[in-house]
Amino acid sequence: MRALLSGLMLMVLTACTSLPDRVEPVQNFELDRYLGTWYEIARLDHAFERGLSQVQAQYSLREDSGVRVINRGYDAEKKEWREAEGKAYFVEDPDTGYLKVSFFGPFYGAYVIMALDHEDYQYSLVSGPDRDYLWILSRSPQMDTETLEQLVNTAREAGYPVDELIYMEH
Repeated sequence: MRALLSGLMLMVLTACTSLPDRVEPVQNFELDRYLGTWYEIARLDHAFERGLSQVQAQYSLREDSGVRVINRGYDAEKKEWREAEGKAYFVEDPDTGYLKVSFFGPFYGAYVIMALDHEDYQYSLVSGPDRDYLWILSRSPQMDTETLEQLVNTAREAGYPVDELIYMEH
C-alpha cells in the first residue's frame, strides 16, 4: 500500500511539470539572456496573482545553478506590494526553454517558454503544466500591438482560452 501511495504521489508531482499537449518549448534557449526583469503584459487568471497589477518577475542565478525567481505585484485593494520567491531548474537540457518552478516546498510546476524573441529577448510566451496557466511577458511595461497579437494568436492556436486573458496595468 505504501508503494502504491508513493507511486501515485510521484505521478501527481510529475504531472505538474509535464508539457501540455501541442506545446513545444523553444530550442536554442540562452538562460543568461533571459535573466533580469520581465513585465507581465497579460495572463490567465489564477488565485496566486488575483487582484494584482504592475506584476513583474525578476530572474537571477542561484548558487546551485538554478534560477532565483522573484514575482512581485501591487494589490490595490490592500494598498501594498506582494512578493513571492521561488526557484527554477531545467527539466531537460539548458538549451531548451522548459523549466520546473517551485514557490513552496517540494512542489514544482512547469514553466514552458513556448515563444521567444530569440534575437533580442524582448518578449516571451510562457505556459504552465496545462492550459489554465499562460503569461505574456515583455522587457518593458508596454508591448507593441503587433507583437501582442502575434503571441495571442500563437496561444490561441495551441488551444489556450485567450478570450479570458487579463491585461496588466503598469
